[in-house]
Amino acid sequence: MMTQHNAMARAPRGRDRPGWRNFGIAMLVLSAALVVALFSAAVAQQGRVGLAALTTVISLGMAAWVAVVIVPALARRSSLRWLAYQIDYRLTRDGIIYLAAIFVLILAAVNTGNNLLFLILACLLAGILVSGVLSRTVLSGIEVRFDLPEHIFAEQPVVAEVELRNEKQAWPSFSLRVVGEGKEKNAEAEVLTRPVFFPYIPRLSAARQKVELRFPRRGVYRQDAFGIRTRFPFGFFEKTRRVESGIEIVVYPRVAPTDQFYEILPLLSGEMASQFRGRGHELHSLRDYQPTDSARFVDWKVTAKSGRLMVREFTREDERRVMLVLDPFIGTPRAELGAHAAEQAERFERAVSMAACIAWHFYEIRSVLQFRTHRFSTPMAPAGEIIYDALRQLALLEPDTSAAGGAFLDDLASEPEIFKIVLTARAQKTIPTALWSSSYFLFLDEL
Repeated sequence: MMTQHNAMARAPRGRDRPGWRNFGIAMLVLSAALVVALFSAAVAQQGRVGLAALTTVISLGMAAWVAVVIVPALARRSSLRWLAYQIDYRLTRDGIIYLAAIFVLILAAVNTGNNLLFLILACLLAGILVSGVLSRTVLSGIEVRFDLPEHIFAEQPVVAEVELRNEKQAWPSFSLRVVGEGKEKNAEAEVLTRPVFFPYIPRLSAARQKVELRFPRRGVYRQDAFGIRTRFPFGFFEKTRRVESGIEIVVYPRVAPTDQFYEILPLLSGEMASQFRGRGHELHSLRDYQPTDSARFVDWKVTAKSGRLMVREFTREDERRVMLVLDPFIGTPRAELGAHAAEQAERFERAVSMAACIAWHFYEIRSVLQFRTHRFSTPMAPAGEIIYDALRQLALLEPDTSAAGGAFLDDLASEPEIFKIVLTARAQKTIPTALWSSSYFLFLDEL
């Protein structure tokens, strides 16, 4: 998870003592000005015009001093962000029934002139006003924080955490829901696809809720904004305050091995074992003794059983140096394939997923790995150092319809000492001959 910060620690910094002192001074001076103004009215009724004029000037001077000195200071120290909140209103079913009742009462009150009906009508209209004020108060001063794991894989559930911080000094917030809102109405590309409910958030504190998310495909997901919604207090209107976020995440391809992967894995292991022999520590095979072999490699137990000298062969210590290559060339552009475009896209996605599974397999067995495409290459390094770079590239990879994009396969033939696993859609006859001796090919048409 991303690092959380403590919202409670910010609460003491929110208390503005100089601001409260100025506010108190302003209230005292205005109260004194009101007393002087009342005194001025009283002496004016007694005919003491001079004293009334003097006290009136004093009262106005005190009010003007507050307006010129105190009010600007308070305005500079006050946060007026709540005035800029854009809140969208949506009438609910309960609200429709409520407004229908008000309309009936209006007709009845106008036709009958009954004061009791007018009184009831005023109370109902006041309920709408109170609902708007309270809901705006509930939505103001709320900040959203959204945390996701650092690495996310397609089709695998992840647990995200939504945090709401209530920065209001005096008022709690009730019955809030956080929903995802995008600029483009594309729900598949949004991060938060289900609402998260917060029943109560105390003042100057935070509340957190966990939500399970699942991303159906690899690629980039964006969350342009979040919506904070409430129906508090009466449920007549659903109010939504939009909070910009700009979240962008990259979802890696799925790495859950399939039956097809388990069928290919033994073939990969066999190809690697036959490609490399050396003098490492793991036994590779047994063979007949040759005059050039050292006597220390003779397996005496097997020699005694077989009646002839047998020598142990060991794997090379760099046997697990592998280059994984994904050739994104798919041939005919999708626009020209017509009905076969979907099948081609699905085949390409299977190839990307297979490449991710293979890369993850070598990461788990701590191999030295290099990943390459036509425009991207990692260094040859322990798989743990480059695995997420490779997965990120696989998440963003798009099919290539340019025949020139596969020229990099010719460059691979110049590195025969490295075992290569190549996923490609090219015809076998177009693959460089020198590449066959040091590579294992997986053809997209067979996936």
